[in-house]
Amino acid sequence: MKSATIHHLNTGLIILSCVIAFFIPFELFLFSYGILGPLHYLTEIGWLHKKNYFTKGKYDFIFLIIACVILVWWNYNPPKNYGLTADIILLSLISCIAFVFIKDWLYRFVIIVLTLLFISVLNNAPHYFTWVAVFLPTIIHVFIFTWAFMLFGVLKEKSWAGAISIIVLIICSLILFIVQPQGLQYVVSDYSQKSYHQFTELNFRLINTFNMDKLTNIKQIFTTNAGFVIMRFIAFAYTYHYLNWFSKTSVIKWHLVPKKTLIATIGLWLLSIALYIYDYNLGLEVLFFLSFLHVFLEFPLNVVSFTGIGKEVMSLSKKR
Repeated sequence: MKSATIHHLNTGLIILSCVIAFFIPFELFLFSYGILGPLHYLTEIGWLHKKNYFTKGKYDFIFLIIACVILVWWNYNPPKNYGLTADIILLSLISCIAFVFIKDWLYRFVIIVLTLLFISVLNNAPHYFTWVAVFLPTIIHVFIFTWAFMLFGVLKEKSWAGAISIIVLIICSLILFIVQPQGLQYVVSDYSQKSYHQFTELNFRLINTFNMDKLTNIKQIFTTNAGFVIMRFIAFAYTYHYLNWFSKTSVIKWHLVPKKTLIATIGLWLLSIALYIYDYNLGLEVLFFLSFLHVFLEFPLNVVSFTGIGKEVMSLSKKR
Protein backbone atom coordinates (compact mmCIF):
# COMPACT_ATOMS: atom_id res chain seq x y z
CA MET A 1 0.00 0.00 0.00
CA LYS A 2 2.82 2.39 0.90
CA SER A 3 4.55 1.68 -2.40
CA ALA A 4 1.33 2.27 -4.36
CA THR A 5 0.80 5.58 -2.57
CA ILE A 6 4.28 6.75 -3.57
CA HIS A 7 3.67 5.76 -7.19
CA HIS A 8 0.34 7.62 -7.22
CA LEU A 9 2.10 10.65 -5.72
CA ASN A 10 4.67 10.45 -8.51
CA THR A 11 1.93 10.30 -11.12
CA GLY A 12 0.48 13.48 -9.65
CA LEU A 13 3.91 15.16 -9.63
CA ILE A 14 4.45 14.20 -13.28
CA ILE A 15 1.16 15.83 -14.29
CA LEU A 16 1.84 18.92 -12.15
CA SER A 17 5.33 19.35 -13.65
CA CYS A 18 3.90 18.97 -17.14
CA VAL A 19 1.16 21.57 -16.63
CA ILE A 20 3.46 24.21 -15.15
CA ALA A 21 6.17 23.53 -17.75
CA PHE A 22 3.61 24.09 -20.50
CA PHE A 23 2.86 27.66 -19.44
CA ILE A 24 6.09 28.98 -17.88
CA PRO A 25 8.92 26.66 -18.97
CA PHE A 26 11.89 29.00 -18.53
CA GLU A 27 10.76 30.21 -15.13
CA LEU A 28 10.00 26.67 -13.94
CA PHE A 29 13.41 25.41 -15.03
CA LEU A 30 15.26 28.24 -13.31
CA PHE A 31 13.29 27.65 -10.10
CA SER A 32 13.79 23.87 -10.13
CA TYR A 33 17.47 24.02 -11.05
CA GLY A 34 18.28 26.72 -8.51
CA ILE A 35 16.10 25.58 -5.59
CA LEU A 36 15.61 21.82 -5.93
CA GLY A 37 18.83 21.05 -7.79
CA PRO A 38 21.44 21.77 -5.06
CA LEU A 39 19.50 19.80 -2.44
CA HIS A 40 19.26 16.90 -4.87
CA TYR A 41 23.02 16.92 -5.54
CA LEU A 42 23.94 17.01 -1.87
CA THR A 43 21.48 14.36 -0.69
CA GLU A 44 22.09 11.98 -3.59
CA ILE A 45 25.86 12.09 -3.22
CA GLY A 46 25.48 11.31 0.49
CA TRP A 47 23.13 8.43 -0.28
CA LEU A 48 25.41 7.05 -2.99
CA HIS A 49 28.33 7.18 -0.57
CA LYS A 50 26.38 5.03 1.92
CA LYS A 51 25.74 2.56 -0.94
CA ASN A 52 29.45 2.54 -1.88
CA TYR A 53 28.34 4.04 -5.21
CA PHE A 54 27.13 0.56 -6.30
CA THR A 55 30.66 -0.46 -7.30
CA LYS A 56 32.85 -3.44 -6.41
CA GLY A 57 35.81 -1.41 -5.18
CA LYS A 58 35.83 0.73 -2.07
CA TYR A 59 37.64 3.63 -3.72
CA ASP A 60 36.27 3.48 -7.28
CA PHE A 61 34.48 6.79 -6.73
CA ILE A 62 37.87 8.54 -6.58
CA PHE A 63 38.37 7.78 -10.29
CA LEU A 64 35.05 9.51 -11.03
CA ILE A 65 35.90 12.50 -8.82
CA ILE A 66 39.25 12.96 -10.56
CA ALA A 67 37.56 12.71 -13.96
CA CYS A 68 35.05 15.36 -12.90
CA VAL A 69 37.81 17.65 -11.59
CA ILE A 70 39.62 17.40 -14.93
CA LEU A 71 36.40 18.13 -16.81
CA VAL A 72 35.65 21.22 -14.71
CA TRP A 73 39.21 22.50 -15.03
CA TRP A 74 39.08 21.90 -18.78
CA ASN A 75 35.86 23.89 -19.10
CA TYR A 76 37.10 26.83 -17.04
CA ASN A 77 40.47 26.86 -18.84
CA PRO A 78 39.34 25.82 -22.30
CA PRO A 79 41.84 25.16 -25.11
CA LYS A 80 40.70 25.46 -28.70
CA ASN A 81 39.39 21.90 -28.79
CA TYR A 82 36.50 21.09 -26.44
CA GLY A 83 36.44 17.45 -27.57
CA LEU A 84 38.07 16.20 -24.36
CA THR A 85 34.88 17.04 -22.46
CA ALA A 86 32.97 14.33 -24.31
CA ASP A 87 35.88 11.90 -24.00
CA ILE A 88 36.05 12.28 -20.21
CA ILE A 89 32.30 11.79 -19.80
CA LEU A 90 32.12 8.69 -22.00
CA LEU A 91 35.26 7.17 -20.47
CA SER A 92 33.78 7.61 -17.00
CA LEU A 93 30.43 6.08 -17.99
CA ILE A 94 31.86 3.01 -19.72
CA SER A 95 34.48 2.50 -16.99
CA CYS A 96 31.61 2.23 -14.53
CA ILE A 97 30.53 -0.99 -16.25
CA ALA A 98 33.83 -2.46 -15.06
CA PHE A 99 33.50 -0.87 -11.61
CA VAL A 100 30.04 -2.38 -11.12
CA PHE A 101 30.80 -5.93 -12.26
CA ILE A 102 34.56 -6.50 -12.04
CA LYS A 103 36.86 -6.27 -9.02
CA ASP A 104 40.15 -7.39 -10.59
CA TRP A 105 42.10 -4.31 -11.66
CA LEU A 106 43.83 -6.18 -14.49
CA TYR A 107 40.53 -6.75 -16.28
CA ARG A 108 39.44 -3.23 -15.41
CA PHE A 109 42.60 -1.83 -16.97
CA VAL A 110 41.96 -3.82 -20.15
CA ILE A 111 38.40 -2.46 -20.36
CA ILE A 112 39.59 1.12 -19.81
CA VAL A 113 42.22 0.75 -22.58
CA LEU A 114 39.62 -0.70 -24.95
CA THR A 115 37.31 2.16 -24.04
CA LEU A 116 40.00 4.69 -24.93
CA LEU A 117 40.45 3.00 -28.32
CA PHE A 118 36.69 3.01 -28.84
CA ILE A 119 36.51 6.72 -27.98
CA SER A 120 39.33 7.53 -30.40
CA VAL A 121 37.20 6.02 -33.18
CA LEU A 122 34.04 7.81 -32.03
CA ASN A 123 35.84 11.16 -32.14
CA ASN A 124 35.42 11.11 -35.90
CA ALA A 125 31.70 10.35 -35.70
CA PRO A 126 29.21 13.15 -36.50
CA HIS A 127 27.28 14.50 -33.51
CA TYR A 128 29.57 12.64 -31.08
CA PHE A 129 30.26 15.77 -29.05
CA THR A 130 26.60 16.80 -29.08
CA TRP A 131 25.28 13.48 -27.80
CA VAL A 132 27.97 12.87 -25.17
CA ALA A 133 29.10 16.30 -23.96
CA VAL A 134 25.79 18.16 -24.31
CA PHE A 135 22.93 15.64 -24.11
CA LEU A 136 24.34 12.92 -21.81
CA PRO A 137 24.97 14.98 -18.64
CA THR A 138 21.79 16.99 -19.15
CA ILE A 139 18.62 15.70 -20.80
CA ILE A 140 19.70 12.03 -20.95
CA HIS A 141 20.67 12.16 -17.28
CA VAL A 142 17.44 13.76 -16.06
CA PHE A 143 15.00 11.98 -18.37
CA ILE A 144 16.35 8.67 -19.75
CA PHE A 145 18.26 7.67 -16.62
CA THR A 146 15.35 8.70 -14.38
CA TRP A 147 13.00 6.63 -16.56
CA ALA A 148 15.36 3.63 -16.27
CA PHE A 149 15.57 4.02 -12.48
CA MET A 150 11.76 4.08 -12.29
CA LEU A 151 11.30 1.15 -14.67
CA PHE A 152 13.79 -1.02 -12.79
CA GLY A 153 11.93 -0.38 -9.54
CA VAL A 154 8.55 -1.10 -11.12
CA LEU A 155 9.75 -4.37 -12.66
CA LYS A 156 11.19 -5.51 -9.33
CA GLU A 157 8.01 -4.63 -7.45
CA LYS A 158 5.73 -5.75 -10.28
CA SER A 159 3.62 -2.72 -9.43
CA TRP A 160 0.70 -1.63 -11.60
CA ALA A 161 0.66 1.76 -9.86
CA GLY A 162 4.31 2.20 -10.83
CA ALA A 163 3.60 1.14 -14.40
CA ILE A 164 0.88 3.80 -14.60
CA SER A 165 3.34 6.50 -13.49
CA ILE A 166 5.78 5.47 -16.25
CA ILE A 167 3.01 5.52 -18.86
CA VAL A 168 1.90 8.96 -17.67
CA LEU A 169 5.51 10.18 -17.88
CA ILE A 170 5.67 9.12 -21.54
CA ILE A 171 2.24 10.56 -22.36
CA CYS A 172 3.06 13.92 -20.77
CA SER A 173 6.34 14.07 -22.68
CA LEU A 174 4.52 13.46 -25.96
CA ILE A 175 1.84 16.04 -25.14
CA LEU A 176 4.49 18.73 -24.68
CA PHE A 177 5.64 18.11 -28.26
CA ILE A 178 2.29 17.44 -29.91
CA VAL A 179 0.18 20.22 -28.39
CA GLN A 180 1.46 23.50 -29.78
CA PRO A 181 -1.17 26.23 -29.39
CA GLN A 182 -0.43 29.15 -31.67
CA GLY A 183 -2.46 31.61 -29.61
CA LEU A 184 -0.59 31.12 -26.34
CA GLN A 185 1.10 34.42 -25.48
CA TYR A 186 4.39 33.84 -23.72
CA VAL A 187 7.23 36.33 -23.44
CA VAL A 188 10.49 35.35 -21.78
CA SER A 189 11.63 38.10 -19.41
CA ASP A 190 15.06 39.70 -19.67
CA TYR A 191 15.97 38.21 -16.29
CA SER A 192 15.05 34.68 -17.44
CA GLN A 193 16.99 35.08 -20.67
CA LYS A 194 20.07 36.33 -18.84
CA SER A 195 19.85 33.61 -16.17
CA TYR A 196 19.32 30.85 -18.74
CA HIS A 197 22.23 31.99 -20.92
CA GLN A 198 24.58 29.14 -19.92
CA PHE A 199 22.00 26.50 -20.92
CA THR A 200 21.07 27.89 -24.33
CA GLU A 201 23.45 25.53 -26.17
CA LEU A 202 21.37 22.57 -25.00
CA ASN A 203 18.14 23.98 -26.49
CA PHE A 204 19.86 25.09 -29.69
CA ARG A 205 21.40 21.66 -30.32
CA LEU A 206 18.22 19.74 -29.42
CA ILE A 207 16.17 21.80 -31.88
CA ASN A 208 18.66 21.50 -34.73
CA THR A 209 19.65 17.87 -34.09
CA PHE A 210 16.02 16.69 -34.22
CA ASN A 211 15.16 19.05 -37.10
CA MET A 212 12.44 20.84 -35.14
CA ASP A 213 13.48 24.08 -36.81
CA LYS A 214 16.49 25.60 -38.52
CA LEU A 215 17.70 28.13 -35.99
CA THR A 216 20.52 30.39 -37.08
CA ASN A 217 20.78 32.46 -33.89
CA ILE A 218 20.89 30.99 -30.40
CA LYS A 219 18.61 33.78 -29.11
CA GLN A 220 15.82 32.33 -31.24
CA ILE A 221 15.18 29.73 -28.54
CA PHE A 222 13.44 32.54 -26.61
CA THR A 223 11.16 33.64 -29.44
CA THR A 224 10.30 30.69 -31.71
CA ASN A 225 7.64 28.02 -31.32
CA ALA A 226 10.30 25.29 -31.47
CA GLY A 227 12.19 27.10 -28.72
CA PHE A 228 9.13 27.06 -26.46
CA VAL A 229 8.32 23.42 -27.23
CA ILE A 230 11.80 22.12 -26.40
CA MET A 231 12.00 24.32 -23.30
CA ARG A 232 8.73 22.86 -22.02
CA PHE A 233 10.22 19.39 -22.28
CA ILE A 234 13.50 20.41 -20.63
CA ALA A 235 11.71 22.15 -17.75
CA PHE A 236 9.40 19.15 -17.31
CA ALA A 237 12.25 16.63 -17.37
CA TYR A 238 14.42 18.52 -14.86
CA THR A 239 11.58 19.36 -12.49
CA TYR A 240 10.26 15.82 -12.32
CA HIS A 241 13.81 14.45 -12.03
CA TYR A 242 14.19 16.33 -8.76
CA LEU A 243 10.65 15.70 -7.50
CA ASN A 244 10.97 11.97 -8.19
CA TRP A 245 14.01 11.86 -5.90
CA PHE A 246 12.35 13.71 -3.03
CA SER A 247 9.04 11.86 -3.33
CA LYS A 248 10.84 8.58 -2.64
CA THR A 249 12.53 9.73 0.56
CA SER A 250 10.73 7.10 2.67
CA VAL A 251 11.95 4.35 0.31
CA ILE A 252 15.46 5.55 -0.49
CA LYS A 253 15.99 6.92 3.03
CA TRP A 254 18.59 9.47 1.99
CA HIS A 255 17.61 11.55 5.03
CA LEU A 256 18.83 8.92 7.52
CA VAL A 257 22.24 10.46 8.16
CA PRO A 258 23.98 11.81 11.28
CA LYS A 259 22.45 15.04 12.60
CA LYS A 260 25.63 17.02 11.87
CA THR A 261 25.60 15.83 8.26
CA LEU A 262 21.95 16.81 7.84
CA ILE A 263 22.58 20.28 9.32
CA ALA A 264 25.61 20.78 7.06
CA THR A 265 23.57 19.66 4.04
CA ILE A 266 20.76 22.11 4.82
CA GLY A 267 23.29 24.89 5.46
CA LEU A 268 25.02 24.34 2.10
CA TRP A 269 21.65 24.15 0.37
CA LEU A 270 20.50 27.48 1.84
CA LEU A 271 23.84 29.05 0.87
CA SER A 272 23.37 27.76 -2.68
CA ILE A 273 19.89 29.27 -2.86
CA ALA A 274 21.27 32.59 -1.62
CA LEU A 275 23.88 32.55 -4.40
CA TYR A 276 21.25 31.90 -7.06
CA ILE A 277 19.05 34.69 -5.71
CA TYR A 278 21.98 37.13 -5.59
CA ASP A 279 23.23 36.26 -9.09
CA TYR A 280 21.92 33.21 -10.93
CA ASN A 281 24.94 32.90 -13.20
CA LEU A 282 27.28 33.17 -10.20
CA GLY A 283 25.37 30.32 -8.58
CA LEU A 284 25.82 28.23 -11.72
CA GLU A 285 29.56 28.83 -11.77
CA VAL A 286 30.05 28.09 -8.06
CA LEU A 287 27.94 24.91 -8.19
CA PHE A 288 29.18 23.73 -11.60
CA PHE A 289 31.48 21.13 -10.05
CA LEU A 290 28.83 19.81 -7.65
CA SER A 291 26.23 19.50 -10.40
CA PHE A 292 28.58 17.52 -12.65
CA LEU A 293 29.96 15.48 -9.75
CA HIS A 294 26.53 14.06 -8.93
CA VAL A 295 26.14 13.09 -12.60
CA PHE A 296 29.48 11.26 -12.61
CA LEU A 297 28.91 9.52 -9.27
CA GLU A 298 25.51 8.34 -10.46
CA PHE A 299 26.96 6.52 -13.49
CA PRO A 300 27.35 3.19 -11.62
CA LEU A 301 23.70 3.39 -10.53
CA ASN A 302 22.70 4.01 -14.16
CA VAL A 303 24.60 0.86 -15.15
CA VAL A 304 22.85 -1.09 -12.39
CA SER A 305 19.45 0.23 -13.50
CA PHE A 306 19.82 -0.78 -17.15
CA THR A 307 21.31 -4.19 -16.39
CA GLY A 308 18.60 -4.71 -13.77
CA ILE A 309 15.94 -3.95 -16.37
CA GLY A 310 17.50 -6.53 -18.68
CA LYS A 311 17.53 -9.17 -15.96
CA GLU A 312 13.93 -8.51 -14.93
CA VAL A 313 12.71 -8.65 -18.54
CA MET A 314 14.60 -11.93 -19.10
CA SER A 315 13.12 -13.33 -15.90
CA LEU A 316 9.58 -12.41 -16.97
CA SER A 317 10.18 -13.95 -20.40
CA LYS A 318 11.32 -17.24 -18.86
CA LYS A 319 8.29 -17.39 -16.60
CA ARG A 320 5.98 -16.94 -19.56
